[in-house]
Amino acid sequence: MNQRQALIAAALATVCAASMTQAVAAEEKEKCYGVAKAGANDCATGAHSCAGQAKTDNAPTEWKYVAKGTCEKSGGKTMAPAK
Repeated sequence: MNQRQALIAAALATVCAASMTQAVAAEEKEKCYGVAKAGANDCATGAHSCAGQAKTDNAPTEWKYVAKGTCEKSGGKTMAPAK
């Protein structure tokens, strides 16, 4: 294997390792409703279409990703509020 092939192989290995790390991190998170601060929500709700648009702190319909198992400890809920 020449130097160019070794460099390409190393780059591909890095990309694969990074994507596997992200997949594991995503599996260890859960949506937590009612804990997002104003402007710090993670995604859209019925009131807006983008992350970072929460108007108030701890609104029950706004959510953030948190480490799995920590939501209720921080005062949030893992289920969206009933409509």
